[in-house]
Amino acid sequence: MPYEWISPEDGPDAPMAELHLWPYRSLPKAGFVVFIGLTIGMIALPLAAMIGTRILWALLPFLAAAVAGLWYALSRSYRDGSTLEILTLRRDRIALIRHNPRGPMQEWQANPYWTTVQMHTTGGPVPHYLTLKGDGREVEIGAFLSEEERCVLEPQLNAALIRTKSYGGV
Repeated sequence: MPYEWISPEDGPDAPMAELHLWPYRSLPKAGFVVFIGLTIGMIALPLAAMIGTRILWALLPFLAAAVAGLWYALSRSYRDGSTLEILTLRRDRIALIRHNPRGPMQEWQANPYWTTVQMHTTGGPVPHYLTLKGDGREVEIGAFLSEEERCVLEPQLNAALIRTKSYGGV
């Protein structure tokens, strides 16, 4: 799953729980290199028959533009995949920080005692829309997760929040 519960450290100000969420990557960096290499090879194979003709020079700019477009699209996908959400649960505060690849960092915090995890099965932008509600605001968590992953994460969030509340939220 593209999220991980981090083990809390010992100490008076250490978080009780910490959750890191990131988008799923189906194509690793090595796969990116292999894919571009295979694409160039598959394009070059039929072009070998046209070496020395004017048709090669007519097709070459379009094929180069196609490879450059693929490179750009995959690179942009990797940059967008660098999104990271960090949920920190402390006795007196719950904080969600979202590191956006092309925008400012977004922060939300509230008192965990008054915070609730809400799963909107319908009516949200996606099925099983997962939010945290507290301090007069409702924020989405795990926007990039699949529907199944949000369904698995919701009870885990509730359990972590209940543990935090039972340790003395104000």
